[in-house]
Amino acid sequence: MKPGFGEVLLAEGDPRVREEEQRLVEEFRRQLDEGMWAAVPTSDPATGRREALMVHDYTEVPLDAERVIFFPRAAGG
Repeated sequence: MKPGFGEVLLAEGDPRVREEEQRLVEEFRRQLDEGMWAAVPTSDPATGRREALMVHDYTEVPLDAERVIFFPRAAGG
């Protein structure tokens, strides 16, 4: 997400379709190579509590994930 711009769709596809999964993997890697962090939104059906699962590799993305959110690392030191 970019401040003031909302969400920007980078890629979409069905990970069960080989060609589409390859496109998703390539975009995932590109975002990480550009210094972004990745997280998968999750929610607890029992409580409705929303959290995010940080992922460092495409294989860590749950198969039922609807989206991966990329965001910049915090500036400073």
